Amino acid sequence: MQRILPALALLGALIPSAALAAFGFDDVTEKARKLASSPYEAPAQIPKFMQTLSYDAYQNIRFDAEKSLWRENGSRFQVMMVPPGLFYRHAVKLNVIDSEGTHPIAFRKSDFTFADPEVAKRVPANLGYAGFKLTYPLKGKQEQNQFMVFAGASYFRGVGRDNSFGISARGLAIDTGLSRGEEFPSFTEFWLERPAPDAHAMTFYGLLEGESVAGAYRFAVYPGEVTRLQVTARLFPRASVELLGVAPLTSMFYYGENTGRPRGEWRAQVHDSDGLQIHNGSSGEWLWRPLLNPRELQMDYLMTDNVRGFGLLQRDRNFDDYHDLQARYELRPSAWVKTEGDWGPGQVVLVQLPTENETNDNIVAFWRPQEKVDAGQNLEYAYEVQFGAEGLGGNPMGQAVNTYVGDGSIIGGGAEKGAYRILVDFNGGVLDKQRPRAPVLSHVTAMDGGEVLEHFVEYNEALKGWRLSMLVRPAPRKSLSLRAFLSLGDETLTETWSYRLPANNDIRIAE
Repeated sequence: MQRILPALALLGALIPSAALAAFGFDDVTEKARKLASSPYEAPAQIPKFMQTLSYDAYQNIRFDAEKSLWRENGSRFQVMMVPPGLFYRHAVKLNVIDSEGTHPIAFRKSDFTFADPEVAKRVPANLGYAGFKLTYPLKGKQEQNQFMVFAGASYFRGVGRDNSFGISARGLAIDTGLSRGEEFPSFTEFWLERPAPDAHAMTFYGLLEGESVAGAYRFAVYPGEVTRLQVTARLFPRASVELLGVAPLTSMFYYGENTGRPRGEWRAQVHDSDGLQIHNGSSGEWLWRPLLNPRELQMDYLMTDNVRGFGLLQRDRNFDDYHDLQARYELRPSAWVKTEGDWGPGQVVLVQLPTENETNDNIVAFWRPQEKVDAGQNLEYAYEVQFGAEGLGGNPMGQAVNTYVGDGSIIGGGAEKGAYRILVDFNGGVLDKQRPRAPVLSHVTAMDGGEVLEHFVEYNEALKGWRLSMLVRPAPRKSLSLRAFLSLGDETLTETWSYRLPANNDIRIAE
């Protein structure tokens, strides 16, 4: 939900419980509002030697899980601290809210083990923490499992019960993909409400600071098979923002079934996510956009009206899709943003950056409001970020589970000069109710001067679904933009498959 905050909301729209009345979301909101009225001050940097630690040296600074916050009373929720260093170049303030008030969490060097004694000697006693990790017995009462991490700028990561860490989310994105460079606002302080020992949910607050925006965040997290993080963000722009990214998600796509495989790679695919899904509120349309690793920056602005949700999903869920015993990409979570209230007109922005390996996050997706964002405005958004595997978002339509792209100019591809052969496999949802001989029809549209030379659909016995085959040709030296879906009579059976293939791609040389 986006709205201008009334004065009463800033003064006390939320009424916390009596035990926690000393501090709440409105207090964080007031701090953010005051910050926005003052010049921005960057947080103090940690010592230079910690910023230049190698990856291995930083990983060898380990928090002792036995020192976790709230461990002493057997709480379901416990908190591990993240040390500054390497990527994490400033400390954040951490506080606890309990029945006795609000208390800062002091840095304790003794809570960490150091593989290198020389590093241990140089770490100052007042270093501070870079963030925190939340643990909860997801897989059994006797085991504390990490399920969420807040560390680095406004980044956080989450997993469902059966996932391993992969995709990240952020509090806010500003000017992502623009030529003048991206701004990275940071969470600089958190307040953690102490939950009851047997609680199944936990609430905490974050203060966001950046050159252009200050913000107050309320988080309520519910770990489980799907971990849900309810978010309310109150934003106070210091300056006009050209590209405000609300509820941003960040992921990695190196290569997949729809791209060429880099020379020498033995793995079938390498990605944390393989597509962007959008649910448009006004039309009810579900849209699927397979991801790319483009040769140059590619930005897509996908129009929405009252968007109901969007996410970066990992649909390929079998080990044979990757063959990687270490990374286990099939276990990486999908992330879905479920909006609350009417967000109005705007765009889901997909930013795809080129990468030469899997170590770089090169995919960003977020929602952008249509209205201009100016200094002095008060904005509020409410949404839920879900981390898990199957079924996030509740898409009831047939889904595009595979996309294959090949050269349509060769024999077997279509033998049409300048064309591409594209195959899309659909299954699931309402499509599963159709008999194999049902007269299912395909609908394909090309934009930007492209041509659809042929398209047809046939039942795919191997997948118990339907395969759409297209022979398409882009205009000379232009991207190929396509939309497609399947129907039976007047009934739409599938989500809309949407694709943009750059002229400069790894399938064949542009003509």
